[in-house]
Amino acid sequence: MMFLKNYNFRNKTALVTGAGKGIGRACAIALAEAGANLVIISRTKKDLDEVSKKIKKFRSKCKSYVCDITNYNEIKEIINKQSKLDILINNAGNNRPAHFTKVKIKDMEHMVKINTIASFNLAHLCALKMIKSKNRKKIGGSIVNMSSQMGHVGGPIRSVYNMNKFGLEGLTKGMSLDLAKYNIRVNTICPTFVVTPMTKKFLKNKKFKRDMLNNIPLGRFAELSEVASAVVFLASDAASMITGTSLLVDGGWTAK
Repeated sequence: MMFLKNYNFRNKTALVTGAGKGIGRACAIALAEAGANLVIISRTKKDLDEVSKKIKKFRSKCKSYVCDITNYNEIKEIINKQSKLDILINNAGNNRPAHFTKVKIKDMEHMVKINTIASFNLAHLCALKMIKSKNRKKIGGSIVNMSSQMGHVGGPIRSVYNMNKFGLEGLTKGMSLDLAKYNIRVNTICPTFVVTPMTKKFLKNKKFKRDMLNNIPLGRFAELSEVASAVVFLASDAASMITGTSLLVDGGWTAK
């Protein structure tokens, strides 16, 4: 029996949001390396063009779209024009940390809009597209929602982000039950702090950086490649019996 064949993504199409930078970029490139064709979405054309070039080096097809994922009609149009989808990496998100007593309502609403409502809409639209494939039950499908260790434990100045990610964990479990009959699996990836353009600004604070590292038993932040590898695993047939759960890439943060 050849176990590694389960990592073969030939003829599979994966859609990745927030694919221009950070974790989304790493996931898109890793999936191309594993043989998948890509549909990538970001707000920045320059970033998409650069990622698209890297993807094409692996001889994978790549379609790129400049779009804000909170724009439901645009996202719906993009998903509906695809001939098929097999994998969704529901990655785009944002954080605006603030002490609970100082959270601005407009910031809370912005984060709910992008981290919760847009994530739901993307998963919903992509699931409907996946179900339309006649052989879906045979070939399966995979939705990976990008959560966080903060979807499992609380964090200071992260109450809204906690709310978003705990909600995403609940959505994932409910989705997994409803979509199991179509052989579409739904899971979350939950990274600890990864050095990305989004987290770099938080980690400039030396005390914050030291406190975060003290919470990670492995003593370091996660690499983009470590998160992308976990995503590729959950998207692949190697994870064909895994649904409705979380893969924590957190260096042991939540083990305590």
